[in-house]
Parts: sequence; structure tokens; C-alpha cells
Amino acid sequence: MKKKIVLSILVGLLALLFIIPLFLTVSNSFMEPSQVQNQYENIFQNKGSEFSGLKFIPDWISLKQYYQVLILKTNFLKMFWNASFMVVPIILGQIIVSTFAAYAFAKLKFPFREQLFYLYILLMLMPFQVTVVPNYLIANYLGILDKFASIIFPGVFSVFGVFLLRQFMQKIPDAYLEAAKIDGANHFQIFFKIILPLSKNYIASLGVLLMIDYWNMVEQPLIFLKDVSMHPLSLYLAQVNKDEIGVAFAAATIYMIPVLLVYLYAENYFVEGIKNSGLKG
Repeated sequence: MKKKIVLSILVGLLALLFIIPLFLTVSNSFMEPSQVQNQYENIFQNKGSEFSGLKFIPDWISLKQYYQVLILKTNFLKMFWNASFMVVPIILGQIIVSTFAAYAFAKLKFPFREQLFYLYILLMLMPFQVTVVPNYLIANYLGILDKFASIIFPGVFSVFGVFLLRQFMQKIPDAYLEAAKIDGANHFQIFFKIILPLSKNYIASLGVLLMIDYWNMVEQPLIFLKDVSMHPLSLYLAQVNKDEIGVAFAAATIYMIPVLLVYLYAENYFVEGIKNSGLKG
């Protein structure tokens, strides 16, 4: 019992440690720009005990920093829509491709199925730095370099979704499929009426993971999009200079909202899907 209490306290302290930066970002976004600037001036200039004067609660709640980000900084919304135009097609496309491919790898029998799947796994284990040059050459050959398609296509055909969904589809008893075949169902009917409804938790989990991954992408747009007006929101904070610290806090708070909303909407599906998929954080 004592061990459980101690463990709970340690886990609570650890959780608090991770929540503090998030709370600091949100609270600072509602401060007056002058308060934020004065507060962090000593930190950047390394004066004395830098963090002793750090305030977590605003003296006055202000929306001036949000006004600067959303109204005065026109490139913020431009980058927000750029990110949406890339991330939404990637999520939808990869879910469609992954569900069909995972069904084939899990339930259909064809020559070299296992070997081909191991090749998929090998590609998934390769770091981005290994695959970036072939992807760059292919994008250049297809004439889609410096276009959103150079980011979208590699994302749609990423192998992670296939791996995740195949893990679950293998657990679906073959007896369900055999019974459906006896009743005259073909593969498309089995896929849409049995496999997809049973896989909805895992498809939702995949959608949340892809949202987190691609909403925060940095390397791909820097390499494939030379036109900075096409860059996504994930690169915005790097463009904020030190005289606009408050803008950075407001932008970071808005930046978190889409991922947070997606997670809250699919939370139950996500937890259930990850719990049964065999993946661990």
C-alpha cells in the first residue's frame, strides 16, 4: 500500500513537471506584452537568478498578443492554412491506403506476403535522413518539388499505418470471414461490413498519431518547399524574434488547439486502440 502511495506521488510530481511549461505558455499568452517582455528580459540577458521573477499569473488579462498574432501578423493564418492543406490530405489518404493494405497483409494469402511485409517494417525503421534523398529525387523527377504534393504523397504512402492496422486485423477471427463468404459476401463486402466497423478504434488511433506527427513536421517542409510562403505553421515559431516573446506564447497556444481538439474528440477510441495494438509509448 505504501509503495503504491509513493509511486502515485512520484508519478504526480512527474506529471506536474511536464504540465508546468504548458501552463506557463498559456498563462503568458494572456499577459500584457510589456509584462512578458520585462519578465524574460533578465533571462535572456543572464542577469542574476534568472527565474526568480518568473510569474505564472498575469497581472492583467490581455488579448493584445492574440490580436497581434491573428490580425496584425497575416503570415500566421497563411501558415495555418498551409499546414491544414497538407495535414488533412495526408491523414485521410494514409488511412485509406493503410486500411486496404493492412487487410491484404492480414487476411489475404498471396506469394511472398510475409517477405513483403518485412520490407515494409524495414522501411518504417529507417530514419528520415536515410529516405529524404530518394524522396527528394523522386519528387524532382515527378515535377512536384516546391509544391504541397511533395509533402503529401510521401505521407499518404507511409508504412506506419499499415503496420499499426495490420496488428489488429490479424486478431479478427478468420471464422467471421469464412461465415461471410458462405453467405456469399465478396472481399469488398467483408472489408466494408466487417473489417472496417471492427477497426474503428484503431483507425481513430492512427488518425490522432498522424495528426500529432504531421502537424509538428519541420524537416520535410524545410527541404521540399523552398518557397517560404508555403511553409506550415510548425515553422512559425522559429520566425518570431526575441522582441516579440508574447507573440510566441500566443502563437504556441493557438498552435496546440487543433491537436488538442482532435485528441479530445477521439480520446476513448485512441486509448482503446493503443491498448490493444501492442504499441507502447
